[in-house]
Amino acid sequence: LGRLAALCRALRRREAEGCGEGWERERDEAEAALQELRDAVRPLREPGYGRALGRKAEKARKRRQRLLRRKQEARAAQEERAARAAEREAEIDRWRAERVREVQEKNRERELKAAADSVLSEVRKKQADTKRMVDILSALEKLRKLRKEAAGRKGVCPPPSADEAFENQVESLRALLKTRTELYEAEERALRVMLEGEQEEERKREMEKKQKKEREKLLQQKREIDSKLFGDPDEFPLAHVLQPFREYYLQAEHSVAALIQIRHEWDQYLVPADHPEGSCIPPGWVLPSVPANDTWATAVR
Repeated sequence: LGRLAALCRALRRREAEGCGEGWERERDEAEAALQELRDAVRPLREPGYGRALGRKAEKARKRRQRLLRRKQEARAAQEERAARAAEREAEIDRWRAERVREVQEKNRERELKAAADSVLSEVRKKQADTKRMVDILSALEKLRKLRKEAAGRKGVCPPPSADEAFENQVESLRALLKTRTELYEAEERALRVMLEGEQEEERKREMEKKQKKEREKLLQQKREIDSKLFGDPDEFPLAHVLQPFREYYLQAEHSVAALIQIRHEWDQYLVPADHPEGSCIPPGWVLPSVPANDTWATAVR
């Protein structure tokens, strides 16, 4: 249309100027442009062409939406895979850090126990040396006594000062050995107390580790039960149709008043265990039984 309008304006100027040279050529160009425009407009006047064009445009729009949705789904799937990979890597890092910490604790405990055993062995060696010195001192006393008796039979008697000096020296050595023995016994008791404390700490850590595993196992069982009853919370949006039921059945976990009210309603139906028309309250959730047939299974899914 713009090209045809420009040609028409040029022809009018030519006519106003007296149809000079080139007028016929421009007229032919204008007629060709007009014919081209008529050829382009002709299909629009045919019946049903507008509807066909609308359907084609709608088809193109749906195709663009489909491609856009696929691209968004692919991007979401990629982000989900990246999130899962990051979570898996974080879990691996936590597991590796936990294993490294356990190995370091065991190595530290092993080194501490080895050091304590080494010190205890050294103390026992000192105790053995002290005992051997005591035995040697007793043997010296017996030997002097025998030699003194043998010399007395021969008529040779040592002076009293020699006996006194020997006794003083023996008593001094005995006091020194006794002091060392008491010191070594105190060291042994301290080391035993330390080793017993380490063993007690080790038993406590093992007990805590065992209790932690038991708690994790119970929490996992609770999550599985809640998932069976109320669905997976990670895949449970807030606008889900079952959200009001979930909030209703789990209200006792967030409100003491709701817990008291629910317990009061349950207590109204308490009966003795041997009552012929009643039974005791179940200790936990009553899980649904396995589907008896394929039709029921499809309905549950």
